[in-house]
Amino acid sequence: MNILITICARGGSKGIPGKNIKMLNSKPLIGYSIDLANQVKKHYGSVDVELSTDSAEIKQVAESCGLKSDYVRPDYLANDTCGKVDAINDIVKYAEEKHGKVYDYVLDLDCTSPLRNLKDITSAFDLIEADKNAINLFSVSEPSRNPYFNQVEKKVNGYYAQVKLDASGMVFSRQAAPSVYDMNASFYIYTKKFFELGLRGAITDKSLIYVVPHTCFDMDHPLDFEITEYLLSNNKLDFEL
Repeated sequence: MNILITICARGGSKGIPGKNIKMLNSKPLIGYSIDLANQVKKHYGSVDVELSTDSAEIKQVAESCGLKSDYVRPDYLANDTCGKVDAINDIVKYAEEKHGKVYDYVLDLDCTSPLRNLKDITSAFDLIEADKNAINLFSVSEPSRNPYFNQVEKKVNGYYAQVKLDASGMVFSRQAAPSVYDMNASFYIYTKKFFELGLRGAITDKSLIYVVPHTCFDMDHPLDFEITEYLLSNNKLDFEL
């Protein structure tokens, strides 16, 4: 099984400037993804790791964390309107030519959602390997709100009601609501077929999910960094990185 791990880190973060290399508990954020990539490489053996970035500074920080890269993400894949799958597809082609192999799976580790470990990755690979019809998998978490029960939106008549209705038309308790999940952006696994089909989004008609059984969230706001810094520095995580 040939696996390519991609770590995508664009330099133009607007919400949190320099987010991908911002220090988190004395380590650059990107370092958590690099450390996990090395664990996955040690576990599976036939694994290559590639960095996709347009930033020389990110390259330098990544190299200080043990990941050297010669790839430069093209400008047209480094703007706010470019989809991440397009950027991944480009580096997959680069890596296959560089290493002279075709990858069975591409594991994308998102820099901004570092709360995951080797067990999460191996468990997710077990799921997708067991389903030969699946073309990709992405990590999710249990949601704090459910659109069938306690999320509302403005309807055509101008009034507000549940975002979604089940077959009965109404759900009166959280326990009775259909199961839904939050995409936590932590990691994605793509099969070779995913790219052969030319797909451009992670949600397909043959996607699997891996429900992360512990704390996991995306770093979108400065407060997310503060919370994670507290959890890490005070050993408050409910799992081991």
